[in-house]
Amino acid sequence: MSIPLPLARAAVRRRVAALTTALVALTATAAVAAPDAPSAPSAPSAPSAPNPAVPGVVTPVPSLPTTSEQMVGEPATARPLRVPPVPQNPFLAPNGRSGIHNDGWQSDTYRQAGPLGRDPQTLSASLGGICGSVTFNRAGRIVTTCIGVTRALYLLDAETLAVIDSYALPRPAPGSGVGGNPFQNFSGGAYFYLDHRDRAVIGTVDGRILTIATDGDRLRVVRQRDLTGALADGQTVNSALPGSDGVLWFVTKTDGVVGTIDPRSGRIRTVRLGRGSDGQIENSLAVGSHGEAYIATNRRLYRFDHRAGRPVVTWSVRYRSIGSTKPGQVDDGTGTTPTVLSGGYVAITDNADPMNVVVYRTAKRPRGPRTVCEVPVFGRGASATENSLIGAGRTLIVENNHGYTGPDAVSAGRTTTPGFARVDIARDGSGCRKVWTSTTTPSPSVVAKLSLATGLVYAYTKPAGDPSDAWYWTALDVRTGREVWRIRSGAGPLFNNNYAGLALGPDGTAYLGVLAGLTALRDGPAA
Repeated sequence: MSIPLPLARAAVRRRVAALTTALVALTATAAVAAPDAPSAPSAPSAPSAPNPAVPGVVTPVPSLPTTSEQMVGEPATARPLRVPPVPQNPFLAPNGRSGIHNDGWQSDTYRQAGPLGRDPQTLSASLGGICGSVTFNRAGRIVTTCIGVTRALYLLDAETLAVIDSYALPRPAPGSGVGGNPFQNFSGGAYFYLDHRDRAVIGTVDGRILTIATDGDRLRVVRQRDLTGALADGQTVNSALPGSDGVLWFVTKTDGVVGTIDPRSGRIRTVRLGRGSDGQIENSLAVGSHGEAYIATNRRLYRFDHRAGRPVVTWSVRYRSIGSTKPGQVDDGTGTTPTVLSGGYVAITDNADPMNVVVYRTAKRPRGPRTVCEVPVFGRGASATENSLIGAGRTLIVENNHGYTGPDAVSAGRTTTPGFARVDIARDGSGCRKVWTSTTTPSPSVVAKLSLATGLVYAYTKPAGDPSDAWYWTALDVRTGREVWRIRSGAGPLFNNNYAGLALGPDGTAYLGVLAGLTALRDGPAA
């Protein structure tokens, strides 16, 4: 007996909605539960969020049944893009392997290739949380933090996604969710970096910065920096990065605290930019090539330098804002971590309507105006981003996240406002121009990446109208914005990436965290 199509779709919508509700409950409970607390029951008639992974055992992320196409488009031909390289920060792992945004400049670009879509192979692993930042050590293994039902640093086999070892991280205190939304809390491990000695450096929710080394197949804490004497209640480390001179910079969301740690003495110094949520720092920071740091609050963009280790504001600019939080952003300011570019520029998006890509000169005393350009992107009442710009030479890529407020916003066939755009800075620095805009590709929340070797922008998209909620790996041509192909990752809310950063491994495999763990895409063996 066949079931009428409208009834079948309604049943799928009910299962998806129930599973999304269960995921929200699981994640919210995980923020306050003890490590041995039992998980919430799974939703009826739907795949449940899996238990934390067992070392050596790979459990795929469960997918809902779907009739959506496995692949749309054709395999790509690599068309390399030549731009000046991002300078290597001597205190970070090699560019492309050190953090969610790839390098100290936060460029979100790779010099190596990613998948071309030839005989594509997908795989996944259930890890009990979103693996938001994916890095790679010298041995080619994955080092990643996964935040959700579990909260831990993982060492994974890059070929199989099998767990080699894990280290449990502290859980947030009760009531620490952002605006009551646990899917928008990035503190305490979502950001971390891999240093020049292959060690993970992580700010924790209990006021420490941990340095965790890989000792063979084991993860081991080798240093703990206690910040509790320098931070007030509610000030939790959001992110930390080493300057090009080795001084460790860190920021907190609440009160917009900027701090430095002297690498030799361990002395901690701080300056507060805001009060509560006014002047808060919601994203990470960028570090330049001269010991400086670039930090955006929800009001201003700052360049910081340090004098004998003490952080000082070199310059700051107030950017445009409508004064309210758009659907698709976490607060009422920029949704981007600053991106440093060659030629002496730094870029963010503002919170105007429509949103602008804004480029500034980085120099302490610029020869021209501080602001190079403000280029509006996407439509009025339908523009927002909560992800860093891709920066390559004089080129910037921005995506539209308008409408994404959490998993429920993209359930039951719904999706967000589509949009990618490319903005280029003029060779003489006299302004910028919009090269192309794509309004056909909805990318709810991914940190997209550019491969200079293939000339492809790699994203993670969700078309509208499919009640099974299929999610797709997607490649765009950086020169034209045309969608080259999309390949199904899986269906259902467990495949939602919820702000996780896409990463390209040394062998060209693409990786991305999703609500239940980690997914991957690679080309098949060459003929």
